[in-house]
Amino acid sequence: MKRLLVTGRDGFVGSTLVRMLESEPGLGEWSAAPLPPDFNILEEGAAERIVRDAEPDGVLHLAAQSSVPLAFRDPAGTLSVNLFGTLNLLRALKQSGFSGPIVFVSSGDVYGLVPEAALPINETRLPEPRNPYAVSKIAAEALCYQWSVTEGMNIVIARPFNHIGPGQSEHFVVPAFARQIAEIRKGLRPPVIEVGDIDVTRDFTDVRDVVRAYFALLQRGARGELYNVCSGVERSVRSLLETMIDLAGIEVEIRRDPQRMRPAEQRRAVGDASKLHVATGWRATTPIRESLAAVLQSFEGETKT
Repeated sequence: MKRLLVTGRDGFVGSTLVRMLESEPGLGEWSAAPLPPDFNILEEGAAERIVRDAEPDGVLHLAAQSSVPLAFRDPAGTLSVNLFGTLNLLRALKQSGFSGPIVFVSSGDVYGLVPEAALPINETRLPEPRNPYAVSKIAAEALCYQWSVTEGMNIVIARPFNHIGPGQSEHFVVPAFARQIAEIRKGLRPPVIEVGDIDVTRDFTDVRDVVRAYFALLQRGARGELYNVCSGVERSVRSLLETMIDLAGIEVEIRRDPQRMRPAEQRRAVGDASKLHVATGWRATTPIRESLAAVLQSFEGETKT
């Protein structure tokens, strides 16, 4: 069985991946290599230690500072983790003689503000990062491409768009709504959900499909290439909220809160994952209703009466 080093394995996507390795026979050729819980990719010698202990056959580099608000408050720290942390990992892998596949996880946020006429977004569009987090990801992408060319490393770059599933932080819109719906269903709050602008659209993919995309790229991604990871379906935030309310079987008033209304630069967004499909055969297959039901169910278990 191949050993996969997953940095950031305790995060939303990483923890989902570890669970899937235990439950999906199709991913059975891989096992997650051990990683200490206090691993700090910026600590001197830390990357060398985890590579030595893991002896990996493949690497999925998820570890990152991914909060945009925090990136604005601490751009230097964000660049340190996302760029120099990646450099530390690549150096450690090179030093160990590693020759397997590496998937570096970037973000669809690097595209910046995209005119509606340019939708859906594909990989030929030049990035226009509009926050320090996106800048850090573009810098790390460039580093990975350079190492794939000059150091002979087999690095593939993934640009995931919005993804959803159990375990995601309530700083994101779907779990934030799910928490409120679960509390309304149990009578812990009035049947009112106050919202901001929920008529913007985004491209949402189930986190399990995203994980499957990363494994597809480990197996069949081309060195130095980058791939969008997205559903290719444009959905409004309102439609997701209404679906969750329907799944919960409750009557809820959706009330606009002027304090939550912030102008959205990007009114519409949807990606194009055809390059990934051609290269690997991957498609997002989990129905959105199933994804939303899984998120709701995770909060039903947490919410106490």
